[in-house]
Order: sequence, then structure tokens, then C-alpha cells
Amino acid sequence: MADEEREEYQFSTYIIGAVSITVALLLLLPMLFVMGKSTAYSAYEEEELYQLSDMRGSLDNGGDGYFMANTMSTPMLVNDWKDPHRTMLLIIAPEKPIDETEAEAIYDFVTDKGGKVIVAADGTNANRLATKFGVTYFGHPLNDENQHWLEYDCDPSPCYPSWQNVWSVAAVAEDVNEMQAGAASKGCSEFQIVNQNPSSCRIPVMFRSPTGMKFEPSLRDTTHPHERDVKILARASSSAFIDLMGDGDASNPLNPAPGDISLMIRFDYHNISAYDQVRSGQGGLVGGDIGELKVTGSIVFVSDEEAFSNRLWTDEVAAGTGLSQSCEGVVGSCWMQEIHDNNEWLGNEVYYELLIHSMMEHDNLALSGEIRNDVSNFQVVFDESRHITGIVSAPFVESMGTVVLLTSNDFLKWLVVLNVGLLLLVAMMVVPEKENWRHVFDLTRFNQRPSKLDPETYRLRVQQALFTKIRVHHDLTRDQMASKPPSEIQSMIGDPRLVELAYSKSKTYSPQELRKLMQAIRRWGKSN
Repeated sequence: MADEEREEYQFSTYIIGAVSITVALLLLLPMLFVMGKSTAYSAYEEEELYQLSDMRGSLDNGGDGYFMANTMSTPMLVNDWKDPHRTMLLIIAPEKPIDETEAEAIYDFVTDKGGKVIVAADGTNANRLATKFGVTYFGHPLNDENQHWLEYDCDPSPCYPSWQNVWSVAAVAEDVNEMQAGAASKGCSEFQIVNQNPSSCRIPVMFRSPTGMKFEPSLRDTTHPHERDVKILARASSSAFIDLMGDGDASNPLNPAPGDISLMIRFDYHNISAYDQVRSGQGGLVGGDIGELKVTGSIVFVSDEEAFSNRLWTDEVAAGTGLSQSCEGVVGSCWMQEIHDNNEWLGNEVYYELLIHSMMEHDNLALSGEIRNDVSNFQVVFDESRHITGIVSAPFVESMGTVVLLTSNDFLKWLVVLNVGLLLLVAMMVVPEKENWRHVFDLTRFNQRPSKLDPETYRLRVQQALFTKIRVHHDLTRDQMASKPPSEIQSMIGDPRLVELAYSKSKTYSPQELRKLMQAIRRWGKSN
């Protein structure tokens, strides 16, 4: 009995200890990971130059009127969102890598649900997702001698030129490598911008220390050539190179300069089926206004996260940090020499608002005008799960992300259920059994060797066996047995040898004698 209680206590101690250690690690490890780090490029942080609060302000009810939201868990939730074809996910400056499970969920969101995504990174944290579309982030700074902008807040002005301050003139929905010469040299007019029709024109966009990207067509692009449209929206000049060695030396052969480095790449997947409120007269399901329509899934990869930052979002803020709307008079590196009309830079806000509008379903005539013309029916979601969180909130955010990861993936969900079931089964097997249970073989002892008995305890164990046999034979409880006087118990025993075993303190027995007494105890129940 004492051994069983000790084993039960040890088991409880092990369980409590394991749970305590697990909880401590779940709390401390996320805190240690984020210690000393601050969140950057968040749409919900203070209005610093490296945050995205100006972008959010221009897209929400105070600006374009989109319904704004954020996700603090993993991007795996995208396939559970309502109206994914009317939802834009913004993954800007992923400070933590996008893993394979998340990348697969976002890929399905775009290609199966018609979702919209913009990914902006200047490192390799987004490469798991990018490679699913054939894109690779180089992950090192790009230097461009022929396409760099100048800063004018130095004395003397301008500042010493940095080849990492890159500009480009970008198209919204056209491949700049395939544009006609006239369209490629034309800036988008104010009329086109106001009416959100930036076709056959380009807009200047500023980048600050971007990396480069390359696109490689897949075998599926050959077998299914019409499944998607791939467009290079912005590119570096032919003299640009990736500063792999960190020396800024264009002549270093270890710094790759392929001559076709992309800065923005767009993918559009057409004819994806979705259900929504359709245009009047098209006929919905069972006579209603909900019907099936074809939508387009779109994703754009941008090689710089700072292109969306407060510093470059509006020309007013940029001017305060030494960036000019115009590069007129600059020799050699000026976007005004590449586009000749309407070529002033008015902030990256102008371009990216047009890009987001073009990716949404505003031009889908099959969609009800009531939905299509009301911008508040479209959602813009900032992915905050890719950012470093505060020390105190880190355990909560990581735990929530883990829950979402497990519940959103069927394989992981059932794997966890199976493991929990196995743990419960093991716990049931190692719990000590009640003493009045009778068993011949105990499977819970398969990993233990039986403890050897102390020879000095043999007589005591035989005595205990005798008293137990008497108590059970006469149907007595332990308390009733303890209350019986010795004389009465002796009369109940009857056999002089067994009486001597029970009460004699001077008598000693050899192991052989004790074995014979055990045989007598077994027969005693029958003989009486």
C-alpha cells in the first residue's frame, strides 16, 4: 500500500513538474526572442518615419474608405475570411520568416479563392511564399548607378549620392518590358489618377535600400500558359547589381549584376469561381441575388518594405527629410528623363493606392454595382503577425498563432488529437489501481523489474496473508477485524501452528518453514 502511494505521488510530481516547465518555457522563450527588438513598419504603431500609419490612414475611412483590419495570428486565417475575393492582405516588412504551412495557405488564398496580396520585403523572410510563384528575393541591398535619387538636407546640398536610394517608373497593371515606347515614356495624368484608370502610362516610385528579385517561369507556365498573367511592374536599370559582398563595388565579380533585376512583380489568376451578390438581371441562386461569378486572384511582390513607410508615403513628409518631387537639372540619374509628361513624384501613396484599387474587383461588371461601387465593402488587412511584438505580449501572440496554426491545418489538428489521446492512454495505464481490484498480470509494469524482498520481512508478509485470509473468510471489514480480541481471533484460526505464527514473538522460522505455513494458509480456507 505504501509503495503504491509513493508511486502515485511520484507520478503526480512528474506531471506537475513537466507542465510547469512547459508553461515557463512558453512564457520565457518568446520574451527572450523579442528582448531588445522593436516593432517596425507596423500600421498600428506610433507615427514614426519607419512605420505604416500614414498608409493605413489614407486607406481607411479617413481616406479611400476601405474596411481596415489586422491579423495578429498567422496568415493561415485567410482561407476562412468572408469574401476573400474582396480582401487584400498586406504583408509588409516580415520580421519573422513565412513558413511553409503559411505560404501554402496564402498561395491557396490567391489561386483558389481569388484573394489579393501585397508582399514587401528587402530580405529573404518572404522567400518561402515567393518561390511558390517563381520569384526569389536576393536578400542583399541593390545598388543602381543610373537610377538613384538624391537627398537635399545636407550642407552643402545635395548629399553624397547613395546608389541604394533607388527610383523606378512603374506601371500599375502592365509589364514595363512589353509596353509600347509611347506609353512607357508617358506619365499618368491627373485625370487618369483621379479616375483610377492608369493604363498606358507610368508613375515614379521611390525605394530606399531595396533588394532585387528575379522571376523564373515554371513548367506549369508552359503547360498552362493562360492560367496566370505575369507582369514586371518596376525594374532596376541594366547597370544595377546586388551588393552581395557589402563593398558597393560594381566591378566586383562576386556582386551579381544579371541586368534584368525586378523591383515589383505582379501575378493575376483569372476565372476563379466565387459567390457574391451579382449584378441585377444575371440571376442568382434560387432566384436570389447571390450567384456564382468569376474573379481574379492577384499577388504583387515588392522588393522594399520602406516604399510603404511614412517617410516615402507622401511628398510632404519626404520633403522634410530631404527628398524632392523633382529631379530636374540632375545629370545622369533622373526619372524625369524616362517619362516626359506628368513626371513629378507626388509620394508613393499615389502609385500604391492605384495598385490596390486595380487588384480589387471594382472593375468586375458581374459583381453587383451596390457592392462594387462602395469601397467599404472591400477589406484591407495588415498582417501584424510577421512583426516583432512587445516583451509582455509576445507569449500571448505566439500562443494565439500556434492555436491558429493547429486549428487551421487538418493534418496538424488530428496529429495533436492523436498525441493527446496517447498521453491520456499512458496516464490511465500508470495510475495505481485500487487495492481491492484483483489482477493477475499488470501491463503497467512492463518497464520495471520487481524489487527483491528483504528476507527479514518474509514472516511479516506471511502473517499479513493469514490475517487477510481470516478477515475475508469471515466477511469482516478492517475496522471490525481490528476490534476483535486476540482470544476470539485465535479461536477463529483454530490451527495451533497458524496461531503460533500469528502471536508468538519468540518463534523463528526458516524460509522453508514459511513456505509450508503459506501452503497451510491456502488450505485453511477449505479445511474450515
